[in-house]
Amino acid sequence: MLAYLHGFASSPASTKAEFFHARCAELGLALAVPELAADFTHMTVTSMLAVVEELLADGPGVLMGSSLGGYLATLVAARAPERVQGLVLFAPAFGFVDRWEARVGAHVMAAWGRRGTMPIFHYGRGREEPLSVALFDDARRYPDEPAVSCPALVFAGRRDEAVPLAVAERFVAAAPGRELVVFDSGHELTDVLEPMWVRTRE
Repeated sequence: MLAYLHGFASSPASTKAEFFHARCAELGLALAVPELAADFTHMTVTSMLAVVEELLADGPGVLMGSSLGGYLATLVAARAPERVQGLVLFAPAFGFVDRWEARVGAHVMAAWGRRGTMPIFHYGRGREEPLSVALFDDARRYPDEPAVSCPALVFAGRRDEAVPLAVAERFVAAAPGRELVVFDSGHELTDVLEPMWVRTRE
């Protein structure tokens, strides 16, 4: 089983998801690309985990994940090592709660907590949608950087302003069986799809 997990405020129709789906199809491989947050407003790490763990119910597989989807894939591999044979991660968003809070500021987070929701632009749907602060409350229950034993191929951009390269470097250096491929690219990595596919296929 192969699955691709999209990033935050993204969708199964993202550029990377559609690209890898098409490339896998050329090899006769089915790539599942689930909608991780059909209810964006109330999505949590726990609710997204349930979607992925249901995919793996029929047997082990390889998980691919972009940004928050990469974090989620790693978290699933840590929770159910017998179900995840390998990881392919694109700028995995380890420690996303702390970075998010540092970016928007304590006053914004406090106001968000008082109101309960805040409008966030959903790139997959092309519009703003309310997001509950429960996402962050729930995320604090889980480790910032899950410990996994399976092999991992990690792609990262040298010019990534959302998830610093050092985040991926630290993860790869923490255990054997992990490989880091760095491109002169940003967070989306959509300008290096072909070279990423070559390494993934290998």
